[in-house]
Amino acid sequence: MNAPEGRSAKAAATRAAILASARRAFAQHGYEGAGLRGIAEEAGVTAMMVNRYFGSKEGLFGEVVHDTMRDPVILSPVNLAAADPARAFAEALVGLTGTEATPLDGFLILFRSTTSDTAARIARARIAEAHQRTAEGSVAGEHAAERAALLLSLVAGVQMMRQMMQLAPLAGADPAVLAGLLTPVIGLLLGRVSAPSQG
Repeated sequence: MNAPEGRSAKAAATRAAILASARRAFAQHGYEGAGLRGIAEEAGVTAMMVNRYFGSKEGLFGEVVHDTMRDPVILSPVNLAAADPARAFAEALVGLTGTEATPLDGFLILFRSTTSDTAARIARARIAEAHQRTAEGSVAGEHAAERAALLLSLVAGVQMMRQMMQLAPLAGADPAVLAGLLTPVIGLLLGRVSAPSQG
């Protein structure tokens, strides 16, 4: 490996280390509670280095939110291509919010950053670029934008009430029953008819 390639590899590794550290920090403390100095220290670099790679805390937060949306669990290519997307979405949502499941760091980052106007502005833009656009593409019929936004709100609501708040009827529900109840609701938002539940 020659010198330019070595420097490029080192720069990529440094950037990845900062991004990973920031994901953990924002998930634990939210936008306002996470500091660049702490993020930098955990990544093994200086705060000046963080600014060099991401420009600012805002820039870093935007990249972190974008990074959490690279591999969607519900709006995944497999679920989008399923014969019954509504049921696939419902089962994925129930699965990721189970009592034994670890909350997704992307959700925690947004959940714990809601008090910040700056974080909310950045998150809105990233959601519009990623999840909202993908969800709209899966909707049939008119009012696709509104239906897609309602679908995203439903997903976030179930994550909060079932996994974070552990509301008893949701946290203790039979997963098959819960998926069966969610499927027609999601199907309505998607503008698609799902097969009757067998549960």
